[in-house]
Amino acid sequence: MGRMRRLDVRGRTAVITGAAAGMGAEVAKQLAARGARVALLDRNAEGLASVAAVLEGTGHTTHVVDLTDDDAVLSLAAEVEASHPRIQALITCAGSSMLGDVDQLTMEEMRWLMDVNLWGTVNVTKALLPALRREPAAHISHLVSIYGLAAPAGRIPYAMSKFAVRGFTESLRHELERSTVTVGAIYPAGVKTGIILHGRYAAAIDPAVAQRAAAAQAAMYHTEPTDAAARIVDATVRRRPRTMIGRESRLVDVLVRVAPTRYWSVMRRPLRDAIDTVTPLR
Repeated sequence: MGRMRRLDVRGRTAVITGAAAGMGAEVAKQLAARGARVALLDRNAEGLASVAAVLEGTGHTTHVVDLTDDDAVLSLAAEVEASHPRIQALITCAGSSMLGDVDQLTMEEMRWLMDVNLWGTVNVTKALLPALRREPAAHISHLVSIYGLAAPAGRIPYAMSKFAVRGFTESLRHELERSTVTVGAIYPAGVKTGIILHGRYAAAIDPAVAQRAAAAQAAMYHTEPTDAAARIVDATVRRRPRTMIGRESRLVDVLVRVAPTRYWSVMRRPLRDAIDTVTPLR
């Protein structure tokens, strides 16, 4: 029955990573508006302070942390639990981007993105899972990406990390199926958060070229962060196992099912400007 119950977030705590900006910040604001207490996690202290100012008086806490630091995350979990004894939800919005062809990227650059997107997600989930298990009903929402369903050229590290987050999320859902903790994967597409504009790119690429490529892809994004956040909050409260956000996500979801080995021939058309700027299509 605990797995069927919707979350009543009033007075309970949701932990949100990547809460200093973008979807994470919007999720925090919308949950606080529903009466939830929110614990805001990010490595960006200045951004956290800006979000915290908006949430003044809501019982929120802010925590500056590098999610790739194992010891720091363990300490963080104890700190969050001390301030919030009823942790009901974890929403992992933290992540970054990386542009570049495999010939342009170094192993260090690719490992860095895997550390941020994958191991940061695993780290905080593992650290907070005992607290979530103590609740009669709890939910974990992991933000994956449509690039956890379909892998584009020029984004190998990002696709690798998101496919891995998807695998972690689905395996964890199955491991916890006899518990009161449910797990959902959320697949955003085309959200205007600035992740592509503020993400990293291979050092081998001219910065001006990388910026043009990022701008070309960002120009195709249509979904507002507030709308995406509303879907994330709804998916968390309703404990949905799978949520698509943005019209592109639904199209890609269908495309990879219909043409699992040929979807790129369709996807590369709208992405051509962004990809060709960095690396010519073969």
